[in-house]
Amino acid sequence: MEEFIDNLPPMDLMRSEKMSYVQLIIPVESAHRAISYLGELGLLQFRDLNADKSTFQRTFVNQVKRCGEMSRKLRFFKDRISKAGIVSLEHPVMQPDMELEELEIQLAEHEHELIELNSNNERLQHTYNELLEFKMVLDKAGRFLFSEKNHHAIGDDRELEESVNSNHEFIDTASLLEKELRSGFSEQSGVRFISGIVCKSRVVRFERMLFRATRGNMLFNQAPADEEIVDPVTFEKNAKIVFMVFFSGEHAKTKILRICEAFCANCYPVPEDLTKQHQVTREVLSRLSDLEATLDAGIRHRNKALSSIDYNLTKWVTMVRREKAVYDTLNMLNFDVTKKCLVGEGWCPIFATPTIQETLQRATYDSNSLVGVIFHVMDSVESPPTYFRTNHFTNAFQEIVDAYGVARYQEANPAVYTVITFPFLFAVMFGDWGHGICLLIGSLILIVQESKLSKKKLGSFMEMLFGGRFVLLLMAIFSIYCGLIYNEFFSVPFHIFGRSAYKCRDATCSNAATVGLVKYRDPYPFGVDPSWRGSRSELPFLNSMKMKMSILLGVAQMNLGILLSYFNARFFGSSLDIRYEFIPQMIFLNSLFGYLSLLIIIKWCTGSQADLYHVMIYMFLSPTDNLGENELFWGQRPLQIILLLLALVAVPWMLFPKPFILKKVHTERFQGRTYGMLGTSEIDLEVEPDSARARQHHEDFNFSEVFVHQMIHSIEFVLGAVSNTASYLRLWALSLAHSELSTVFYEKVLLLAWSYDNFIIRLVGLAVFSFATAFILLMMETLSAFLHALRLHWVEFQGKFYHGDGQKFKPFSFASITDDED
Repeated sequence: MEEFIDNLPPMDLMRSEKMSYVQLIIPVESAHRAISYLGELGLLQFRDLNADKSTFQRTFVNQVKRCGEMSRKLRFFKDRISKAGIVSLEHPVMQPDMELEELEIQLAEHEHELIELNSNNERLQHTYNELLEFKMVLDKAGRFLFSEKNHHAIGDDRELEESVNSNHEFIDTASLLEKELRSGFSEQSGVRFISGIVCKSRVVRFERMLFRATRGNMLFNQAPADEEIVDPVTFEKNAKIVFMVFFSGEHAKTKILRICEAFCANCYPVPEDLTKQHQVTREVLSRLSDLEATLDAGIRHRNKALSSIDYNLTKWVTMVRREKAVYDTLNMLNFDVTKKCLVGEGWCPIFATPTIQETLQRATYDSNSLVGVIFHVMDSVESPPTYFRTNHFTNAFQEIVDAYGVARYQEANPAVYTVITFPFLFAVMFGDWGHGICLLIGSLILIVQESKLSKKKLGSFMEMLFGGRFVLLLMAIFSIYCGLIYNEFFSVPFHIFGRSAYKCRDATCSNAATVGLVKYRDPYPFGVDPSWRGSRSELPFLNSMKMKMSILLGVAQMNLGILLSYFNARFFGSSLDIRYEFIPQMIFLNSLFGYLSLLIIIKWCTGSQADLYHVMIYMFLSPTDNLGENELFWGQRPLQIILLLLALVAVPWMLFPKPFILKKVHTERFQGRTYGMLGTSEIDLEVEPDSARARQHHEDFNFSEVFVHQMIHSIEFVLGAVSNTASYLRLWALSLAHSELSTVFYEKVLLLAWSYDNFIIRLVGLAVFSFATAFILLMMETLSAFLHALRLHWVEFQGKFYHGDGQKFKPFSFASITDDED
């Protein structure tokens, strides 16, 4: 058996790639090019040999600062291009590569030009805003003055008001009053005014402050501005209010001006003379027209400069990111001043060693270096990182496993089995081939559009869906398969594989749901017989079937997990784990729940009416009692007693031997009595599990710690065997919930609406049914089944063998550089 296992071909993804710890001695003249080529290759993870040094004490800190400064300039360009509304286009024609120094000079020139253009544009925009505000103040203030003077004249002579307010002579009379009162209005009345403009959001507080400061001795007029003012810095439009404050006294004027300054209100002088007002307005309009032309020319020039920058922006950003990544990596290497070389260490897969050597030789040749890069393999006491070679299909399943924890180096990888078991357990809970077809269509759309969607920046939800498109595909396929077994198409059964095995007791079929059906032919060839739908025993039958099926699937998957722990122990050469963990765990689990699975299968095959609840309960309470009508096969009672004794023996088997054997081995090793026997010892110390091997490097062997750890592990397995088996009943519960929800939406929404002979009611019913199917059954139920399948794999399956305490292989690669690493 052992020879057969050893001769099996290695399974892809079953074990992580074998890693080598390598050292590189790189001449200074070819260091930059060598690291750049390795970044393009992406198969070498460098170790930081300068971890004890701060960032500012490293060799290439100045180059990193320069790259950071260039990244800042590129972000500034990108921000300005975005604010200017310039649409970035893809430019397939690439310019010749340039050196970093040349790019740095070019970026500095572009930044200086843009800053100068922006500064000029902001000054012009600020002047334009002032003139625009002045124009609106002149327009509104003229109306304020007219109304105030007219009110003053009418207050002095009410008889004149009565005589001139008749017919259509009001306008002409007002004009005469303006002519009489327009000179010396302030001098005659002693009333002065200040006009200006303030933000609309501050006008209420502004008016209240003016009223309190002047103790109510003022008149405040306001009117909304006709146009919004554009902020020259943020490009936001702000609503403004034109105001005019009438007051008396020099002291009040000082207070009002200070308040205007505090509220960022701009004050503008408005002449009382109408002729002067018109003259000033004409001057303002003329200057506004000139400024508009100047602003348009400046914006065109700025947009032209931004467009030329945008043409090469993507290439520059990529180049700066790569250069910064190269210098960050060079800072992880030791700089040997005497030999003028850089020394680096890191991990790489063994299969990539020839490729890395060829890449380093090419870097030496391209940099015209007389000395080549020295590359050799070293020994390391550290645990290597974990690296699995995945593709578009397997990557999503590997990410599901890695979300729980990265596999220990060379540990059995659950992703190999998750590819099948995860979508299958999802489908057991989601089984409906109508809903499965909907998921299949969605996954196929994502797969067909893969080339387009991979180039777009997707939202978090769409990015998650796109990354798991193949998971969604398998989930849909298995959902269709399980839906055919359950015979549910949006909860409706179909006679797909032939005629039903049951018929009604009479022609009317009126008592099918109460009395039941009669079997008259062979069973339905595949899946659930469609005649079960609506029958009296539909729910008891489906509940019993799905519950027992859940237990069978759970016990099978837990046995697979324990079996993988055997392959792990065998791979690492740990005979202790095989003898005192794997064997008792298999005995305990299968003595109880493996036996229960056997009873389920026998009951299905024989059609027995035995109560399995009674059998399992009294197996513990009264193992020697006669089973009576619950006996499924000959010799069942003695078999139950033997299995119960085996389960009881398995618990101390897991708990006691391993800690005492480890203590004995440690004592013999450090007392020097059996050094000659180590080679022939039953236990190979060099291939002990990592935890045991780590302890044996220390002379202080903490037996109590080892014993407590083993006791916790044993208790966890014993209790987990019960709780984990019960946890698999979620397969039955969610399958039942999904089926019942589908039935409710179909019967109580769609069929109810279709029973009315009204087009609108039918249309509303169809819309509600479609909404419920899409958002509740296809979205919420999919997410629920996904999370429950995730829990079953992380806890019930992986908990039996998977440590998940490894380190992920993170090679230096330009492909892994993201936008957040600027």
